[in-house]
Amino acid sequence: MDLSHQRATFIGTGQMAAALASGFVRTLLRPSQISGYDPAEPARRQFQQTTGADCVVTEHLADAVSEATVVILAVKPQVMPEVLRNLAPLLTNSPLVISVAAGITLARMSAALPAGTRLIRVMPNTPALIGRGASAAAAGDTCTPEDVQVAQTLLSTVGLIQWVGEPLLDAVTGLSGSGPAYAFQIIEALSDGGVKMGLPRVVATRLAAQTLLGAAEMVLTLNQHPAALKDAVASPGGTTIAGLHALEQGGLRAALMNAVEAAALRSKQLGQ
Repeated sequence: MDLSHQRATFIGTGQMAAALASGFVRTLLRPSQISGYDPAEPARRQFQQTTGADCVVTEHLADAVSEATVVILAVKPQVMPEVLRNLAPLLTNSPLVISVAAGITLARMSAALPAGTRLIRVMPNTPALIGRGASAAAAGDTCTPEDVQVAQTLLSTVGLIQWVGEPLLDAVTGLSGSGPAYAFQIIEALSDGGVKMGLPRVVATRLAAQTLLGAAEMVLTLNQHPAALKDAVASPGGTTIAGLHALEQGGLRAALMNAVEAAALRSKQLGQ
C-alpha cells in the first residue's frame, strides 16, 4: 500500500512510540512524514534520534497534529483522559486515530473525541523495538477498509499483527502485551539453572535465550501444536521428561496461566 501521502503523529514519544516509528522509517515512511508531541524534553530528544533528524518533535500539541493524517496515541492509560480532552478540538482534519494504550476502550475514546472520529485500538509489545513484535488490533465502527489497511501496513513493519474483536484485547494485553516480561523471567531462570550446574553466566544466558527463540520459531514455522513438539523432545525415561516432571511439580503452567489472567484483569480495571 502506498503511504507516501500519509503523515503520522505520535502523541507521547516514549519507548513504544520510538519502536513503532523506527519500524515505520525502516520500510515505509520518510522521517519527514513523522512528527511527535511530548511535554518531556528527554523523550522528545530520544524519539528524534531514533526516527531521524527530519522528524519534527514538539512540546506543542496543536503543532504536532495540524497536518496529521494518522494520530497515534502512545501515552499511559492514566493520562489518556486529559490527552483526549486536549486533543479533541484539534482534530479538524479528521485523521485516523490509533491508540496503543492498554485498557482504554474504543467507546471511551469515541465519547471524548469529535463525532465520527475513525478509531483503531492496538495492543503491541516491546519486541516491536527489533521488528519482532506481536500486536493485536480492533477497528471502530466508523473505520473504512482503507483505514484498516493503513493500520495493517504500518503495524506489519514491527512484527505480526492479528485483528480481533475488541472484547478480546484485554486478554491480548495479558498474553502478548505483558508476555515479553514473562519470557524474560523464564530466560533468567533457565540461565540461573545453567549457572547452578556450572555454566558461565554469559554462556547460560545466550543458550537460554536462543532456546526460547528457536522453540518459538518452530511453533510458528511448523504449525504444529506445542504439545506435539514437546512430545517429540521427551523420549521415554530420558532427561527432558525428567525436567518436564519438575516443571509440573513447580506449577509452571498454572503460574503462567495465572499471570495472563492477572494482567488481563488489570487491563480491564485500567479501562474503567
